[in-house]
Amino acid sequence: MMEKLEELTTELPNEETQQLDRLSVREILRLMNEEDKKVPFAVERVLDQVADAVELIAASLENGGRLFYFGAGTSGRLGILDASECPPTFGTDPELVQGVIAGGPAAMVRAIEGAEDSPELGRQDVHTYGVKAGDVVVGIAASGRTPYVIGALREARRLNAATIALSCNEHAVIDAFADVAINVVVGPEVLTGSTRLKAGTAQKLVLNMLTTATMIKLGKVYGNLMVSVQATNVKLRERVKRIVMEVTGASYAEAERLAELANGDAKTAIVMKLTGRGAEEARRLLDEAGGRIRDVLDGLG
Repeated sequence: MMEKLEELTTELPNEETQQLDRLSVREILRLMNEEDKKVPFAVERVLDQVADAVELIAASLENGGRLFYFGAGTSGRLGILDASECPPTFGTDPELVQGVIAGGPAAMVRAIEGAEDSPELGRQDVHTYGVKAGDVVVGIAASGRTPYVIGALREARRLNAATIALSCNEHAVIDAFADVAINVVVGPEVLTGSTRLKAGTAQKLVLNMLTTATMIKLGKVYGNLMVSVQATNVKLRERVKRIVMEVTGASYAEAERLAELANGDAKTAIVMKLTGRGAEEARRLLDEAGGRIRDVLDGLG
């Protein structure tokens, strides 16, 4: 049975902030900071579920699947934010991780509140974005009961895509449509019902974990370095050189030369330096190793 909205944890009044409008700026900020401190501990309590979700996503992407985030309002915007950072950070195709928001791209900058009330719109968007069997759909809803997200998860499951639910209430309706349910209970908000606050922070932390841990498992990271970063601007071209220097011990000048020969690809430059191979051979070795530098080096003994 669906809980009444006013009974959801995310909608309850916060006893600590009842006199919020009477406080000084410093007191307001102190209270917000105290409440925000609770978020990472709430995430810690669901790490097992987050790990299950990462395993599911990594297996899907390894086998040619894609990852989709579906959400409305703040939840949808956070999904798009996380998805949009994957190509520059991990060198992924923009199609690999996609964020979908109720109401379409315009809802990123202007609230289209009614869109979240339509499960049919969620169902339609699953088809608009081409979700298919083997993909993973993450439904994000702080309340855990957003009709748009329910529609998307239900349709994704019907298509035999894997499904993950991310909410901030302990007993979320969307759990029923998910292979893995992540419920990060952060408690009532400083501003009653304003889930862009603690709930939004919790969602962002979990989404960061999902993609970062997945990309690490897929070989997009070497040590703790973003070796798959795309050198698309001056800052990132310099980062590629620093990464090559740190991994291989090359001088700046040599790292610059290697990066140029590798067309800005840090992985290729690193393999070139550590194996003495040319760029074309280094790329072939990486392709055979699924892009994993360690596997290339281990394979060469």
